[in-house]
Amino acid sequence: MKASTRSARIIHCLSGAPVLLLVLAGILHNPPPAHAVPAFARKYGLPCSACHVGWPMLNNFGQVFKDNGYQLGNDRDSPITRDASYFPIAVRMTPAWHRESANNQIVDATPGNASVEAGRAYSTSGFDLSGIDLWFVGTLYKNISFSVLPSSDGAAAFHFENAFVRFDNILGSQWLNFKMGKYELDLPVSEKRMLTLSNNGGFYYIYHFLPYGDSNFFGGIGDNQLGVELAGHNANSYTRYAFSLLSSNDGNPNTPYGRTMDYYANFDQAIPTGNMGIVRVSGFGYFGHSPTYYLTTGGAAIPGTGIGNEPFYRVGGSLRWYLDKLDIQTVFLHGYENGYLANGIASNSGPLPAGDRSAQWNGGFVETNYALNPQLVITGRYEGIRMSQQGSESTASNLGDLDAFTVGYRWYPMMYSRAGLAWHQEYSVVKSQSVGNIGGEFAPSFNSQNVTSSSIFMGFDFAF
Repeated sequence: MKASTRSARIIHCLSGAPVLLLVLAGILHNPPPAHAVPAFARKYGLPCSACHVGWPMLNNFGQVFKDNGYQLGNDRDSPITRDASYFPIAVRMTPAWHRESANNQIVDATPGNASVEAGRAYSTSGFDLSGIDLWFVGTLYKNISFSVLPSSDGAAAFHFENAFVRFDNILGSQWLNFKMGKYELDLPVSEKRMLTLSNNGGFYYIYHFLPYGDSNFFGGIGDNQLGVELAGHNANSYTRYAFSLLSSNDGNPNTPYGRTMDYYANFDQAIPTGNMGIVRVSGFGYFGHSPTYYLTTGGAAIPGTGIGNEPFYRVGGSLRWYLDKLDIQTVFLHGYENGYLANGIASNSGPLPAGDRSAQWNGGFVETNYALNPQLVITGRYEGIRMSQQGSESTASNLGDLDAFTVGYRWYPMMYSRAGLAWHQEYSVVKSQSVGNIGGEFAPSFNSQNVTSSSIFMGFDFAF
C-alpha cells in the first residue's frame, strides 16, 4: 500500500528530525511485540512477522496470502463471519521533516532575467506531510476479493491508486485467478511495498527511466495500470505466473492517449536451499505502444486520438535470496524505445533523419534488507543505469547515465492489531550525467555538467 506520490517519477518527499526522537527511543526501549498490517491483523490476528519482512514488504507467507486473494482458507475469510463492527480499511500517512539539495542547477543568473543562465547549488528543507492512503481491501465472498485505494498528495488532491475485483480459484484451480481494474503489475520486486520513502530513494529508477528527449508518455512499469490479469501459483507460491492485457494509457482513466493495448508477463520460480531459505528467480517483460501524433481540431490535439503508435519494451530478470534475517534483491532491466519515440518525431513525417535511431539502455539494482529483529530493519540499495545506444548518433554516449545510493532503517516501536508505527530515517544520493535526474532535482533540464542531488528523510510512518 503505497501512494503514487511515493512511487511516481517525482515523489513528494517527507522527512523528520532531531534528537528528541532519540529520547523517545530510549523511553520506548522495551516495546510490546509487533503485529500485522492493521486491516488484516484485525481480521486474522496474525503477528506482523507472519506476512512481512518489515511492513509493508512481504515475505513468502505474505505473498501466498496475497496470491490467494487475501484468504487463509479458513472460516475467517468470508466477511459475513466477521463481527458487524469489523470494517476492512487501513489508513497510512507519514508526517516528517526532509532536506533536499542539488548542484549544477540551471537558474537565471539574475532573478527575473531569463536570457542568462548559470549553474548553482541550493537546497530546501522543512516539515512536511506525505499523501494519505485510504486502503479498503478484503473479500466480498469466498474467492472474490477486492481492493480500493483512494490516495492523495500532501495537498489532499485524490486519485485512485488502485481499484480492482479479483476472482480466485476458478474451476477449483489455484492456477486460474482473474483480476480486472487498476492494479500494480506483478513485478519481481514491488515498488509499492519498498521500505524506502525519500524523494530520491522512494522508487526504483529503472522502473520509470526514459532517455533525454524521448516523447513516450509511458510513466514506467512501476505505475499501476488499467486492464485485466490472469495469474496462477502453486500451493506455496514457489511457482507463479501473471499475464496482463492493458490499456495503453499508463493507468490513466478515460483513455487520453489512444486505443491500443499493451502486454505484461512475469514468471517466478523459488528454489528451496535448506536452512539457507529460498532463492527466487524471475523473468518479466512489458511490450507497449505510444502515439507519436494526434488528430487535431483547430490545430489542437483531440484527446484519445493518438495515432502513429510506435513500439517500446522493457524486459528483465530478477534473482532474490532469503538468508535467514537477510534478503538480497537484484533486478536487471533492458529498455528499448522506437526511433520516433526516442527523438520526439511524428511517425507520419517520413523516414527518420540520418543519424536518428532507437534508444536502448541497461539498468539494475541490488538491495539488501536485514531484519535485526521483528522491530528493526536496516536497508541499503545501489541502482545504476547506462545508455547502450542513444537515439541520435550525435548525442554523447553517456548522457543520462545514472547512479543512486540509498541507506536507512525502519524501527517499529509498536504494532498492534489496530495500529502500527515506524520511525524511519534515510539518506539517498543520485548522480546523473549531464541531465537533471528524475528524483530530487529542482528543475529537470539538460545540463552541460553532471547533476548530484540528495535527500535526508526522518519521519513517522503510521498505519491504522
